Amino acid sequence: MYNSRLHLFPGKFRTKWIGPFVIKSISEHGAFEVQNPKNGNVFKVNGHRLKPYLENFVAEVETLDLEDPIPL
Repeated sequence: MYNSRLHLFPGKFRTKWIGPFVIKSISEHGAFEVQNPKNGNVFKVNGHRLKPYLENFVAEVETLDLEDPIPL
């Protein structure tokens, strides 16, 4: 969930995203009811403030071995 209050404080590298949360229900007008798994609090947020949480996501990286240059 995006925390819009953090941009008021200094801290260029501070994350503006908090979570993860568990989605309990979705209303017709785009509001999500989410639950904090740490303490069990349930609250409603706008769907635009959410993004998918990808746990243990590792992108595959291609490696390329470089050779030493040939002296002239």
